[in-house]
Parts: sequence; C-alpha cells; structure tokens
Amino acid sequence: MPNMSLEKVPMPEQEPNVRNKNFKEVTLGYTEEMAVEEAQRCLNCKHKPCMQGCPVMVKIPEFIALVAEGKFEEAYKKIQETSSLPAVCGRVCPQENQCEKFCVRGIKGEPVAIGRLERFVADWYMENCKSVSEKPESNGKKVAVVGAGPSGLTCAGDLAKLGYKVTVFEAFHTPGGVLVYGIPEFRLPKDIVAAEVNKLKELGVEVMTNMVIGKVLSVEELLNEEGYDAVFIGTGAGLPSFMKIEGESLNGVYSANEFLTRINLMKAYLHDYDTPINRPKSVAVIGGGNVAMDAARSAKRLGAEKVYIVYRRSEAEMPARLEEVHHAKEEGIIFQLLHNPVAIHGDEEGHVTAIECVKMELGEPDESGRRSPIVVEGSNFNLDVDTVIMAIGNSPNPLICQTTEGLEDRRGCIVVDEHMKTTRDGIY
Repeated sequence: MPNMSLEKVPMPEQEPNVRNKNFKEVTLGYTEEMAVEEAQRCLNCKHKPCMQGCPVMVKIPEFIALVAEGKFEEAYKKIQETSSLPAVCGRVCPQENQCEKFCVRGIKGEPVAIGRLERFVADWYMENCKSVSEKPESNGKKVAVVGAGPSGLTCAGDLAKLGYKVTVFEAFHTPGGVLVYGIPEFRLPKDIVAAEVNKLKELGVEVMTNMVIGKVLSVEELLNEEGYDAVFIGTGAGLPSFMKIEGESLNGVYSANEFLTRINLMKAYLHDYDTPINRPKSVAVIGGGNVAMDAARSAKRLGAEKVYIVYRRSEAEMPARLEEVHHAKEEGIIFQLLHNPVAIHGDEEGHVTAIECVKMELGEPDESGRRSPIVVEGSNFNLDVDTVIMAIGNSPNPLICQTTEGLEDRRGCIVVDEHMKTTRDGIY
C-alpha cells in the first residue's frame, strides 16, 4: 500500500544551538526504516514527471521502488546508470527546483524526498558494499578533462563507463572543485567527496592535481603533444565579483570564494590548523544565494557573535535553497532584507569597522523575473562589523580562453553549440 502522508518523513538533524558551534554534518540521514517509509510515498507515476527536472535523468521512480522493497544495493546501481556522484547530488542538488518540483505528491502536500532517498542509498552502499567497480573495455580513445569539480568529475565518470581513457587535470591539490573548496563540511563532508572520486578511479579515471592548464600545460599541448583525442573544459566560475564600492580593499573584506576556501580547503574549520583567516566577531555577508548562506553559517561556526545576511531584495526573491535559508535562521543568522551596501568604513590602520547600507523597496520585475530593487533616498545607516564577505556571484577564470587559439568567448564565457562543442574541433 502507498504511504499517503502529505508530509515527508522528517530527516534527523543536529539541534541548531549545537550545530552552529561545530562543522559536523547538520542533517544525519534516514535510517533504513525511514527510507522505506518515505519511498512508499512515491506513486510510481506512468509518465515519470520527476525525471524531467533531473539534469542527468536519474531513473527516479525505479530506484525509489527498489528502496520501498528494501533493495538498497539494487537502488544504488539503478542511480549509477546515469549519475556518477549520487552521495554528493543527494546532499547539495537543489531538488526543490528540479526533480521534486515536478513530483505529483507535491500538488496536495510535500513532494517525495527524492534527494534524501538518493543520499540514503549512496551512503548505505558506501557503508555496506565494498565491491570494486569493473573497468569497462577500452575503446582506444583518450580524453582530457580540465577541472575536477562536479562538471569535470561527472563527465569523467560518464566517459569512463563508455570505455574512454580519461585523465582529469585539477589546479588545486585536492580534486572536487567547489565541492571541496566552496561547500562547507557541515553540508557536504569532504570524505564523501573523496569516496566519490575513488569510485571514479576504480573505473580507470586518472586524476592529476596541481595542474593549472594554461600554465603547466596548454590545451594545445594536450591535443597535439600528449595525444588526447578530445578535451572537456569544466573549469567552473571561480573568479569572484565585487561591488566596486568604497572600502573594498580594507583588511577584513573577503570574497566568499576566498573565505570559504580558507575554511574548507585550507582547514580553518579544524582547531589544529593554523590557517590565516579573520576570526570575526561581527560579520556582514552580502548576497542571497547558497554561497552567502554557506559563508554566513561558516562565520557563525568560527565564533562570530553576530552574522548578518545583507540582501537587496525580499526573501521571496532569494535564490538560496529553502532548506539553507531555514537552517541559517535556526542557527541565529540575522537577515537584513531589502538593504544594500554603499560603502565599507575602516579605522586608521585599515581594518573594517562598519558597512554603510541603504534601504530598498521593490519595483517592477527585471529580466530575471524578480522585482527590481529601488533605493529609498536618505535611508543610509551603518552596521558595525569587523568582517565583510562578498557573495554576489562569480565569473569564469579567463586563463583557458587567453591561452587557447580559436576559442570564441562572450563576456568571458566560452561559446558552445547545443552539443557543448566549442568553436575548436575536439574541445568541449
């Protein structure tokens, strides 16, 4: 019998005033019993509407039906047919805007907890099954993947399953890209990412770190001298944006990228690492996306007494996941909505002392469909802070375009066709 409960089976999690002082994972995952109970909420719809919201077309009703029967290993293998990173995707994919958005159960209640079930299956398999993945038969072709972030790792896994010899080139000393330098430990433990990378290595994927393509080797050299038949560029958007306001060069002003990299990849979240970073008392994080939530919640865990999210629109326009906003509020993050910074002030020694903001009100919708914020004249006020973190977006690093002939780019983004092919043969 289907479980017709209108609500998802709740996920156990740390108490807010406990977790905001540690970097352990916030949500603790389903038990076997919880997973089966939640899986029984799936109606196994004939037309599978949930799959249209999944970028990698995971066979969602099929893996959930296997969970409902307690066949967890089979469920994992069903997910793996199209997804190389299930333990990661189950934790950080924006399911509310993808698969769960189209779930029929969401019409008169909460959708099936597809992400939670995917995470459960992946975690269960890692804990209970120690089998090594079989290497597919080689097709004699070599592909270089530039960047070991989620895009590069997914591409590497898909190609390896098809018999390609794949080498991933990563600029940092650890593979994972934004999964390891950007997303905090309390949302995505680093050993989970490492385990997913190891599964790819079992398929024959080679990962080379400390390899800045465009400096150590060029794309031209990969194709013409190293013998690769094709190159996939998955370098992400790691170049941070700033507001170009007064005071951005003061000590205590960070891009969210730098702040989170120091915490995550440089291990500032561990007490036995002497990572150079501000240990803030009062922080303003500018922005309303997932990165802003990650930075704010990380600052709180570093010991900040007050952490503000300063966002120029209302909560309804925030691009962050609903779960991340909910968790941030529970953890004591203060939301300064409909506010925008206009200057950062400092002391004689060049350290941040305050951020000057103006109040905003919403006007007509802009190109994105969100209502445009308008300044309320004469509403300036100061927030006393010692650290400011800019989380207002990123753009691609231009290194690949600058060092590869014939790659057409538009505003720093490489131009591709509908098949993700660039203007150079063999480069995707």
